[in-house]
Amino acid sequence: MGLFDLFKRKPQAEERPLFYDIVCPYCFSKFEMDEVVFRATHYREDDEDYALGEDEALNKYRERFGLDTVYDMEAILRPQDVPEEHLIYSDHVLIGLNDRYGEVTRHRLCPHCHNELPVTAGKVPSNIISIIGASQVGKSVYMTSLIHTLQNTTADHFDAACMPLNAEISRKFRTLYEEPLFERGDLLASTQKEKMQEPFIFQFVFKDESKPPLTLVFFDVAGEGMVDQDYLGLQGQHIKNSSGLLFMVDPLQIRSIREKIRINVGDKPGEWVSQYDEPRDVVLTMFGDFIAYEDQGKTDIPTAVVLTKSDMLHVLKDEEGEYIKSNSNIFNNAVHRKHFNITEFENIDGEIRRFIEKVDRPFKGTMDVYFKDTGYFAVSALGSNPIDQKLQNVVQPIRVDEPFIWLMYKLNYIEGRE
Repeated sequence: MGLFDLFKRKPQAEERPLFYDIVCPYCFSKFEMDEVVFRATHYREDDEDYALGEDEALNKYRERFGLDTVYDMEAILRPQDVPEEHLIYSDHVLIGLNDRYGEVTRHRLCPHCHNELPVTAGKVPSNIISIIGASQVGKSVYMTSLIHTLQNTTADHFDAACMPLNAEISRKFRTLYEEPLFERGDLLASTQKEKMQEPFIFQFVFKDESKPPLTLVFFDVAGEGMVDQDYLGLQGQHIKNSSGLLFMVDPLQIRSIREKIRINVGDKPGEWVSQYDEPRDVVLTMFGDFIAYEDQGKTDIPTAVVLTKSDMLHVLKDEEGEYIKSNSNIFNNAVHRKHFNITEFENIDGEIRRFIEKVDRPFKGTMDVYFKDTGYFAVSALGSNPIDQKLQNVVQPIRVDEPFIWLMYKLNYIEGRE
């Protein structure tokens, strides 16, 4: 460092606003802090405004995900109907109200779907990362492996904790995903299109209270929906209002190498070709609804392009490196601690960019046209290729958390170092 550098003016930190817009992690509607509504904590038979009844907004949301209708819910209270002196604020954010009967409620709800909001909503930026991708790319398996790794390893490396948003999500994740995969070695069944599940919501919470939590949301929807315009309407909001995206791409989606990989791992060619949507088709459908309306027709949402099932690429490696070199970084795990290792990232990003450009140039070109900020990664959620839907070895994830850590770096949660 030179003498002149000592006197350089440090960049001024952006002034923190009094409160932030909120993005609902359930329906992904975006709204202002004072638009929230509240659920009453009691009911009264002598006042129709406080009577038990059906919550149409909540039940419409629940119907979308095949959940049972809920009857006899407490009333919805709107802040606009309450005197200003009865509203309760914390750090300039509306968090509760005192109703006409002197009862306090802090059950703060999204005004659109009436699900309860995180306690930090409005106090910190609603930074949400979403996992998306086409059919059979392994989104459910990747989500399970990622969350397991974040909870057991990554969070500790960054002085944080990874926690489900509530006890119900914790129970569902553990019984439907984590235990089957990590304890019994059962491969997760592909999600059926008519069986759209409520989103899994986790928060990556830092011990440093000056850093807001980072929310990770996963809609376990059938991949077929990602190229179905009507079905995609259910997800358009959550893509548009995400702060970062994990975009899954399966090597078997790529026509030029599909048969070579499949034959080498023992499957018969011809049986599986129709099951896969081309990566470019997924991009065109998934982002056509909103990218066209962005500045210069591009989105600036940081997007990690994640090549899944990297263990299958062993069959493509050779000394000449026509596709992948024998000593490729792809097959070696990488651990990031305290900061994001930029050198490690540049190596894997460059290698996967070159690979994608070689095997699917139209997809790479489409990403370059539509996205301002991309990083390319390769992950193996399992560490080995399953046979007959059963794992042959203990699950040993390879580089599954790296795309998430890159997004933390892009969203200024952590530093990057050479």
